[in-house]
Amino acid sequence: MTNPEGPYVKVNFRLEIEDDWPPASVESLGAVDQGDGTVRLDNIPWFVRGVACGDIVATAPDEDGVRWAGEVVRRSENCAIRLIVFRDGGSGPARQSVINAFQDLGVDGEGMERFGMVALDVPPTADLAKVQKLLNHGAAEEWWDMEEGCTTAQWRAASAN
Repeated sequence: MTNPEGPYVKVNFRLEIEDDWPPASVESLGAVDQGDGTVRLDNIPWFVRGVACGDIVATAPDEDGVRWAGEVVRRSENCAIRLIVFRDGGSGPARQSVINAFQDLGVDGEGMERFGMVALDVPPTADLAKVQKLLNHGAAEEWWDMEEGCTTAQWRAASAN
């Protein structure tokens, strides 16, 4: 099956490690090749800061043909939010219940067993105030710890209200 938007590729991002986190120096994200040296990110980043699903990113291949990320050419206006789920030790059912709660607010998510994590892709069409209220409530209840991996002016304006 072919993708009418372009071929799927992997693009690598170098990560800055601080206090032994994140647990890798490179994160590889799936993307759609735009045919002009750029890609549209097609994954929610687990560890990369400053990018979100749907962003258009410049890439450059190394001598082995591995594509490395450069600057963001165009933002998708999506936000990337990451949670480490504490409830039930971050079990599969606990992660899925978190994903389900955010799906009800128009947010996509996926879970990672290894760290009990959930990565959220928050589109600008979601009710950002309700998403933030749930995020803050869950953090206050110690259901999870939260990191804003990539936010927008619209997200920051919603949190100011």
